[in-house]
Formats: sequence, C-alpha cells, structure tokens
Amino acid sequence: MPNKLPPLASLRAFEAAARHLSFTRAAEDLLVTPGAVSQQVKQLEDWLGVALFRRLPKGVLLTDAGQLYGGELRDVFSRLALASERVRRYAASPVLTISTSPSLAARWLIPRLGEFRARHADIDVRIEVNPAPTDFARENVDVAIRHGPGPSWPGLQADLLFPTVLFPVCSPLLAETGPPLRVPADLAHVTLLHEDPWFDALGRIQDLTWSAWLAAVGAGGVDASRGLHFAQTHMSLQAALAGQGVALGTQLLAGEDLRAGRLVRPLPQEVRTEHSYWFVCPEGAVTRPRIAAFRAWLLEEAARERNAAAAGCGGKPATTRRGAGRRKRA
Repeated sequence: MPNKLPPLASLRAFEAAARHLSFTRAAEDLLVTPGAVSQQVKQLEDWLGVALFRRLPKGVLLTDAGQLYGGELRDVFSRLALASERVRRYAASPVLTISTSPSLAARWLIPRLGEFRARHADIDVRIEVNPAPTDFARENVDVAIRHGPGPSWPGLQADLLFPTVLFPVCSPLLAETGPPLRVPADLAHVTLLHEDPWFDALGRIQDLTWSAWLAAVGAGGVDASRGLHFAQTHMSLQAALAGQGVALGTQLLAGEDLRAGRLVRPLPQEVRTEHSYWFVCPEGAVTRPRIAAFRAWLLEEAARERNAAAAGCGGKPATTRRGAGRRKRA
C-alpha cells in the first residue's frame, strides 16, 4: 500500500549508504550532500522504529536490522531496474520478439510468418532461437514457444499448441529402394539418424532417442547406438530428405514434407511422449495488443496443423513396392 511504504528518497539513500558503508560515497552516487544522506537515513530509521546504522567516530556499520534490510532493498532495486529497462525497451521498439527452438523456427514457424505479417503489417517480428527456458524478467523476449510437460509454470500464460508424437520418416527413394521396412525390427538394416539430447522448458534434459522409441514399440533388440548424430531435429530431418537414413519425426516438424511427398512414413508405429509444445508469455502481458494478435494467430495455425494430422494429411505410412497395400496404423 502506498501509505505503508517509506519515502523512496530515504530508501535510495539507505541502500547507497549500506552498499558503500559510507554516507560520503553514497552522496556522490546520489549527487547530494553527505548531510542530506544522513538526514534521509535518519528519517527512514524513525519511520521503521529501528536503528539501521551504528555511528562510529570514523564511519558507520550496519546493525543486524540494517544488514537484513539492505540485502532486501538491493534485490528490490535490482528487480525494479530490470523491469524499468524492459518496459523502456518495449516502449521504444515496435518489434515482437519470439523465442523458440531452432528446429521449430526453421521448419514450422518461419515459413508461416508471411501469413501473420499479411494480417498484421504493423507488427515487426524478431525470431530468437534458444532452446533454453526463457527468463522473461531478464531477457528482451515477449513470447516463447517451448517444449515441456506444461502447463503449470508459475506466472506464465501457457496455451497448448501441439502434442509430441514420434514416428519414423525417410525419403520416398529410400522407402522404395532401400532395405525392406515392414516391421520396426527391420530398422536394424538402415542408417538411423539421431538427435542429440536437449533441455525442455523446465531445464530438464530430454533424450527422445531411437532406443526409447524402439523399446516402446517392442523392438528393443535393434542396436540403436549406430548411425548419424545431429545437434538439432531439423538437421536429422534434412539428412532424411537427402536419403541418408531414417529419422524420428513429428507431424509438426515433418508435416510439410510429408504433405508434399518429400518424406514418407515407412512404418505405421508411433509413440506419444509426455511433452508438448506450448505458447508461453507472462500472465500480465497476454492482453497487450501485439502479443494478443500473435497468440490468436498462432493458436489458429496450431489448430490447423492438428486437424491436418488428425485427417492423416501427409501422415499416412508409405506403400512401397514391397508392400501389399496400405498398412494399418498400430
């Protein structure tokens, strides 16, 4: 409550004096006289009803109460400075900054940004690729698309975009001319394309490996340690497009290539993980016009992608020259 807060000038004077253990150096910081600092500190002590400094012949020392209060105020002023800087940057820039993973940015978000700009030509967009959790208080980021179990992230608005369902993908040429792929155990005869472990939105390491997928579909006997390894999913999918092996894909990241026929699903088996993709932003920011506009557009696009997956658009297992008709989904 404003009427329960001490004067701001007194707080600033005390914080500076506590930091320097000197009224003179605090005065230099605040561009006032040492006497003014002393008077402001005394006013604060009277307001609190407790001594904050021990006045000595050659300086001052903090009391126990002063040490406690000084530490709290340093944190408060630091957070106030960060919040003020973020608001200043926000007001000075018309750019909407979006943080997401490299693979989602490259394979899904960026190809669709033209549609968002066509609808909202007044909103400029900056894409920041960073798979690590976003610290909205410290980073110049407005919204993020993150992968995690969700949605219980304190202080954040979280909207479900896509579940994570993994299935094998490869080029049509590999499906036609490579070793037969009729059951998951047949993956022992092809090159597996791996993605390195990464961190989810809670900072927990995620390892969506071929080993885990094969075990989930009952083919744990396949040696999943061999093959080609890549830092990001979009790299393993690019290798799959080039016919270099079989990658684990999702409808989100492989959907466009599946619909265009550049990738196919050689096997019907799929594994749903506990993680999903989420739109997140600070709860207090969700009604800001440009954030609200992007959120509404993103939820529409996500619903369209989910509907395409449900309809089997580009996501059905391929029929190869070895098959005897379309395989049934497991």
